Amino acid sequence: MPDQLTIAWEPAAPKVFSVTELNIAIGGLLEREFGAVRVAGEISGTKLSAAGHYYFTLKDQGGQLRCVAFKGAARYLKFKPQDGAAVQAHGTLSVYEPRGEYQLVVDALEPQGHGALQFAFEQLKKKLAAEGLFDAARKRPLPALPRRIGLVTSPTGAVIRDMLHVLERRFPGLHIRLYAAQVQGAGSVEAVCEGIDYFSSSGWAEVVIVARGGGSLEDLWTFNEEAVARAIAACGVPVISAVGHETDFTIADFVADLRAPTPSAAAELVIRTREELLGQIARAAERMRRALQYRLSDAHRRLQQQGIERATALLQRRVGRHMQHLDELDYSAREQIRNALRGRQWRAMKAGLRLRQLDLRLRVAAALRRLEAARVQAARSMAARIVLAQRRLEPLAAQLVELSPLKILDRGYAIVQDKSGRIVKDAGAVKLRSLLHVRLAKGELKATVKESIPQAPETTGP
Repeated sequence: MPDQLTIAWEPAAPKVFSVTELNIAIGGLLEREFGAVRVAGEISGTKLSAAGHYYFTLKDQGGQLRCVAFKGAARYLKFKPQDGAAVQAHGTLSVYEPRGEYQLVVDALEPQGHGALQFAFEQLKKKLAAEGLFDAARKRPLPALPRRIGLVTSPTGAVIRDMLHVLERRFPGLHIRLYAAQVQGAGSVEAVCEGIDYFSSSGWAEVVIVARGGGSLEDLWTFNEEAVARAIAACGVPVISAVGHETDFTIADFVADLRAPTPSAAAELVIRTREELLGQIARAAERMRRALQYRLSDAHRRLQQQGIERATALLQRRVGRHMQHLDELDYSAREQIRNALRGRQWRAMKAGLRLRQLDLRLRVAAALRRLEAARVQAARSMAARIVLAQRRLEPLAAQLVELSPLKILDRGYAIVQDKSGRIVKDAGAVKLRSLLHVRLAKGELKATVKESIPQAPETTGP
């Protein structure tokens, strides 16, 4: 029997992966098998890197999952990760090869439950307040009488009907344009922002009202979104926020130029009634009439005083011109002294430089003495000129005092005027029982003529 042929079979050697190759392969498998996923859990271990990336862990009762939100995605999150917050995270699974750990790369975070929504509300409120979006200084006043009003709200429901009814009742004939927007649910944020941007860019409206009826925190959440808040802040015209009931507050209320407790109240606030405007016009007309009456009375009083004050004013102007001339002499003397001092100082400085070069101390001392003598002489000259000017002024001042009508009154004389303000010089020109105004050196008198004694005619000699 021939020898049997023996074939030896050896199994193929298994492929040997490097650690990096295996991690990359597992990462690719996770991405293909799971794609985008949503994971619910509680945040813990939050860390913010210097580059702006968030690292945290999602956990529940049975396990935990590492997560990362890179800077580019973190800036668009509804709220920033914080320990203890219950969230629903959206992202993709990947493997971090250097440590061989799989993680969720987060691109969106949704708060879970009322407490989480309130947490997101407070976090966004704090962020926008730090940026100054709530500052009173940036709030714009509403137009006093807007003729074109833009509304951003739902086209159906009681809100739009109530607002239109109030506007028509308060001031008929206004131009109102509605931007129909979804105010709740998916797509509502984009719709409200588009409505605000429309009125901002078109320039049609003078004021915009963003309105919605009442509801729960979840129902009103559209107006707690950062995009809506920034659209209101960037609007080119004043914005009134009228969201929910009086006890409801949204981020939009804090950013808007005015917060109305209800949509109907916004319609009340945006325009005054016709009766209020007519009353304001009537009050302004009355104030104008009183002001005109006061000005006419003041002009009449000043006209009466011009007869006496004219002579005094002429003398005052004459004295004033001499005083002005005296001031000019004083300024000129001071300027001459300053120029002389500057010249002396300049020459002294040059002399000092030469002395420092030659070390001639005696010359320096002599120059200083001459400079001091020049200063004394200049000061004496200025004082003498001032004394001379004062002497010239004294006679003029004495003349002014002697010529003053008030000085004449001090000697026992009086100025008598009739009721029209004319000065009475002839007793024969005054009728009996006429009312006269007598001005004395101290005070005035009102007198009635009981007897008139004309001056006797002058007689000439034979």
